[in-house]
Amino acid sequence: MSKQVGDSLTGERVKPTASVLLFGATGTAGQGVCRALHRAGYVVTCVLRAGQTPPQPAQPLYADITQPMPHILGQFDAVISCVASRNGGREDAWAIDHAAQMNILDVAQRLAVPQFILLSAICVQKPKLPFQFAKLAFEKALIASGLTYSIVRPTAFFKSLSGQIPRLRAGKAFLVFGNGELTACKPISDDDLGNFMVDCIANPAKHNKILPIGGPGPAITPRDQAQALFGLLGRPVKLRRVPVALLRIICGGLRLAGALIPAARRKADLAEIGLYYATESMLIWQGAQRGYSAELTSSTGTEHLFDHYAEIMRSGAAIPRGDHSVF
Repeated sequence: MSKQVGDSLTGERVKPTASVLLFGATGTAGQGVCRALHRAGYVVTCVLRAGQTPPQPAQPLYADITQPMPHILGQFDAVISCVASRNGGREDAWAIDHAAQMNILDVAQRLAVPQFILLSAICVQKPKLPFQFAKLAFEKALIASGLTYSIVRPTAFFKSLSGQIPRLRAGKAFLVFGNGELTACKPISDDDLGNFMVDCIANPAKHNKILPIGGPGPAITPRDQAQALFGLLGRPVKLRRVPVALLRIICGGLRLAGALIPAARRKADLAEIGLYYATESMLIWQGAQRGYSAELTSSTGTEHLFDHYAEIMRSGAAIPRGDHSVF
């Protein structure tokens, strides 16, 4: 596989000509990976659903990843999958985070692609939810496949930490669970994540590794996020505290109802995702110490969440809803 190897004798940067097959390119993380691939000079082919437009200048292939994909042909040096279930519910998780990923792995093995780079999530290190177990089941299958793999487990994305901005713009309070300091994370931008994942292609230090990563700077809590946002708005901090006990009661009631009503069972899945993110940090979990460590959560990139907040406030941009969002 040809790859970027450094500066040539003429001082020009040698660019890779390797070909990458990218799944999940239309999500925000996938778009970040696609941009990073183009910046690095890779030839990119994106697998899309019918009717989707590929990020330019990527080439499209159309397929339903929930089904076998024998029609996908070609020679590729790496597969990158940024595919993830949208809501994290039980059916969606096992259909996408496991079964669809297995279909993607089948494509890689059938085409003798030597390398597979997977976007996973840092929360699988302490699994309680269906989508976490589905992701772990696929991680196990990938590791056993014989392909050179890199499993990237990032912390929280900027998008998932921006969902309350419309509330604040409307003059409402920032919602927190407990005192707003129960959890922390080291947020990472789509472009910093994309650069990290693309580096997995040609960096042997990232091969056959599980790679938990955070963004730059110290870990931040929901209260820190609120203070930054209200500071940008020029208003005093206004918090609305939601007791975690209330969320536990809601989860329990929906789970009981779900034994008889499928719709309640699906709502219970979503409520339990909310409870998880309300009480668990997106940092390295130390099982022996029964706690999370910001110090052990590695940092990458240059883009900071609070700069992202400032740009949103300056531009007045709309906020897309994040997947697995608590709010």
